[in-house]
Amino acid sequence: MTAPTAWRADPYNDALRSGQGPLFLRRGDGWLLPLEVERWCEAPDEADWSVLRRCRGAVLDVGCGPGRLVAALAARGRRALGIDLSPEAVARTERMGGPALCRSVFDPLPGEGRWGSVLLIDGNIGIGGDPVVLLRRMGEVTSPGGKIIVECAVADVDERCEVRVADGRGALGSPFQWARVGVDALCAYAERTGWRPAHRWSAAGRPFVELGRRSSPPFSRGAEIWAA
Repeated sequence: MTAPTAWRADPYNDALRSGQGPLFLRRGDGWLLPLEVERWCEAPDEADWSVLRRCRGAVLDVGCGPGRLVAALAARGRRALGIDLSPEAVARTERMGGPALCRSVFDPLPGEGRWGSVLLIDGNIGIGGDPVVLLRRMGEVTSPGGKIIVECAVADVDERCEVRVADGRGALGSPFQWARVGVDALCAYAERTGWRPAHRWSAAGRPFVELGRRSSPPFSRGAEIWAA
């Protein structure tokens, strides 16, 4: 089964439908990475707002899940779009008032080359299992002066592995490729793919990095901030 099919299958959709876990990414050796379904289904927290305040221009949320970030942007009149492989994620985002499409980031997307900010939050730098390929794809999606905001793994890790979605009660999805990337590894990948770290910060124990195009002038932070 391909990754797109895996994310459209249970138990992921079941968890989003109920708004509750437990839900994990399960590696072949049995190691489990908890997925924070309940947090994803709530309103943005202060760490999320530290991301949203840095967004400028039109915002694309890649792997938007149940849509808390897209809905928050749309409620404030910002142009935003979520994309996710899960039909339930898209439906939930739309119920919250955020526009969303059931689509892979590697498929043709609306507004390619014109997105001012692209979000890879909640570990979504792992999509496809190859950060180099994903960051290069982001270069096609963003505008010439655009940015990517990435949430990294808390640990200093650089891992590519095959995983399955598991609910901890016996339900297990099909395998797909995923990556876990810490801050140092992300910055190294950025340098290889035409991006540069513009800002780094941590909020509520969650590390974030803002990437700008290497050829772009530094961002003016003051111009990016908008009221929550």
